Amino acid sequence: MKQIMPGLLSTAVLLALGASAQADDIELDPSTGLRMTVDWELVRNNCIACHSPKLITQQRGSKSHWLNVIRWMQAKQNLWQFDPDTEDRIISYLAENYPPQANRRRAAIAPDLMPPNPYAPPTHEAD
Repeated sequence: MKQIMPGLLSTAVLLALGASAQADDIELDPSTGLRMTVDWELVRNNCIACHSPKLITQQRGSKSHWLNVIRWMQAKQNLWQFDPDTEDRIISYLAENYPPQANRRRAAIAPDLMPPNPYAPPTHEAD
């Protein structure tokens, strides 16, 4: 039994490394940096008309996060409304190719460690 286990372990490690390498082997569009998977052109055609593709490639989020970003852009930045199928395909592409990652953001800095905000309204302390 001890002879079989190292072989199985080696096989499992090689399979895991192969799957990881395949995920990293996704071709990037040379002009945008977008991952060239299903619907990447739909995202390119609808998203980079207004902003740099780096705003996409540097972000990470779940489907609900990406939907919230789209809703914010529609409410505040004049982004047009998508038909439901197009919107779902864009959100699916973003969530699959730029999903949340625990190591992507640092924790918020505690307020008592922040420098004073020069633009904050003056505080009126009681005498």
